[in-house]
Amino acid sequence: MAEQGKVAPARRRGLAGEVADRIREAIFNGAYAPGAQLREVELSTALDVSRGPVREALLRLEREGLVHSAWHRGVTVTELEPRDVAELDSLRDALDGLAVRRVVAEAGEEELAAVEQAAEGMARAGDEHAMVRCDIAFHDAVYAASGHRRLQEAWQAIRSQVYLFLLTRIGRDTDGYLAHVPREHRELAAALRARDAERALELFAEHRRLAFDVVTGRGVESVEGAEGVEGTENAEASPTARS
Repeated sequence: MAEQGKVAPARRRGLAGEVADRIREAIFNGAYAPGAQLREVELSTALDVSRGPVREALLRLEREGLVHSAWHRGVTVTELEPRDVAELDSLRDALDGLAVRRVVAEAGEEELAAVEQAAEGMARAGDEHAMVRCDIAFHDAVYAASGHRRLQEAWQAIRSQVYLFLLTRIGRDTDGYLAHVPREHRELAAALRARDAERALELFAEHRRLAFDVVTGRGVESVEGAEGVEGTENAEASPTARS
């Protein structure tokens, strides 16, 4: 009797979790672009579930920052505002810095091999959405290699928003992303393998800077200009090759 009333009755949440996974994957695959509306009735019909699990799933995705709810628009896929992009960039700067230092100091052969494998997997990406999945998988591997549980949890807390950031990037400059990002990640992996913390920190910072410039509209013209010079002069090094 004393135990009764201390905790609320358990509820099964498996279905809502599965619905959240399906909606999240649809967003990541490009089926719902940033700004697209997510209507409960349509989703419940498409997923063959009642509206209750859909509503709960959307609340979960809102907590991840993946969707946004507003009374006049309903639920939409989050569109990153300039402040969102700046905050994500500064937070990733702090998290990546700790991850890099941890990997260089602590990672074993198995963890470094997983990072390298993730980088090499980008060469097999069939399109821009597959490339984004590989991009995220690479950073998953880096944070896993850090061996720092709370750091990995911090990464997981912003992972969906970073995914949105990359989806925004490919919307701005798909060709540039596909052309340069595999090499960037091979270089990141090589610096970690060499346990060169200074070089790795420099490359990670440049990697983020290039992405930030493209998403904020600062980098697309410079990338296109660099590719033009590379084509006419047949130069292997270009401004974008710094990362």
